Amino acid sequence: MQVKLAAKIAKDYVTDLLADENIANLGLEEVVYNEEEQAWNITLGFSRPWNSSRNAITTITGEPAIRRAYRVVKVRDADGQVLSFTKRENLD
Repeated sequence: MQVKLAAKIAKDYVTDLLADENIANLGLEEVVYNEEEQAWNITLGFSRPWNSSRNAITTITGEPAIRRAYRVVKVRDADGQVLSFTKRENLD
């Protein structure tokens, strides 16, 4: 499986799984192929409405500071099946 297809499968999975959470700014962050497991580890970042925070700067500008959540979706190379969806600590 090509990396683009693995990333698309992961994005589609997260979009569907978290549809009721109104995620925004879904983006590809990292791709690692695990030879031993024959699987792609696709790290995706996204924002949720409740992850926004306010501070002095955001009060002035009116725009909340949006934090991102990161998740790793493991996609099996042979058939594109999603094997896991796990939390990844912030990449920043």
